[in-house]
Amino acid sequence: MSKLLFLTTAHRYDDDRIFYHQAKALKEQGYEVKISSLSSEFQGTINGIEIESYNVLEKSIQDKKRILEKVCNDYQPDVIICSEPLAVIAAKNIRKKKKASIIYDITEWYPSMRMVERFSFPFNIIHAVKFFLIQLYAGFISTHYIFGEETKKFPLAYFFPFKKSVIIPYYPDHVYIHKNIKSLESGKITLCYTGQFSEEKGIGNFFAAADSLRKKVPGLTISILLIGSSRKEKDEKYFSELIKKYRFENIRIEKPASFETFTEAYADADICFDLRTLNYENHHCLPIKIFYYAASGKTVIYTDLKATRQHVDVSKFGFLVDPENSERISELILNYINNPELYSEHARNARKEYETKYNWNMIRDTFLNFIKKSIP
Repeated sequence: MSKLLFLTTAHRYDDDRIFYHQAKALKEQGYEVKISSLSSEFQGTINGIEIESYNVLEKSIQDKKRILEKVCNDYQPDVIICSEPLAVIAAKNIRKKKKASIIYDITEWYPSMRMVERFSFPFNIIHAVKFFLIQLYAGFISTHYIFGEETKKFPLAYFFPFKKSVIIPYYPDHVYIHKNIKSLESGKITLCYTGQFSEEKGIGNFFAAADSLRKKVPGLTISILLIGSSRKEKDEKYFSELIKKYRFENIRIEKPASFETFTEAYADADICFDLRTLNYENHHCLPIKIFYYAASGKTVIYTDLKATRQHVDVSKFGFLVDPENSERISELILNYINNPELYSEHARNARKEYETKYNWNMIRDTFLNFIKKSIP
């Protein structure tokens, strides 16, 4: 049976898309599957999937490339599924030796803003161009593309239109979903934010909206549920200042949940939020947790991003907003409170949309057939 290798630098070996969906589906089809990551440490086998993973993100590019090349040479895969340009470049030699296919699974906007934010002008522009050219080189080396969403097709689908490609969204598998469709209780509401506690991801916008709501309805019991953490020192400082500024009475801060328990972690939530800032990169990146919220039966209030508009009909189970318009956001929350029938309809619709449009079983065979056809 053919041997398939996942190579990733930035994602963990147990990444939800790589391990829990793609690798698991391929293993169930009888393929020999291995995952190699450079951002987490583990060597062994999980559910029949071989893992060779190292926590070496701080090493030089050449060192990381050598590790990935060795993994390829030792494993001798027929297909390599890569998540980043460096992984693609590292897989180049094995393609020369045994004509292995290289599939570039493009799930991140590249180059991202965080890659150039540490450089001052004009060096940030120079590095952005350099990273863009690296992306094109990775696209040239690759034999096939998987795009996480339509808005990630630029630039590779335009520079290399004749290479075979497929769109595989981030839809969840039902086995990882904890359904909890709620009805609003009179006089109280639980607002939920999950992910990075950072300005760019919208934690400040979330707090501002909650503050606007409590000013509008002083007697309302507002519970704040936060699941996540700050990754950088500047984000930790920013988050601490927000906590001091708003001083919410009923606030619960939980550590990031494991993938298997994620949907259980926010089961108490009435409304789930993603109010990340509006910028070019975010407009082209679909916040994938929206599918998990929908699967759980949760209403949502999300930033009005191009990628979200294009891929999800949010109007069935929530609203798209200007993330900085806290007055408007609080009005939408209050509208749910004043119209519990609308809230219940949206909560039921969320689960229905997941069941009929946004679940892994609907795209699983598309993914498997694409991989099968890519095998030399």
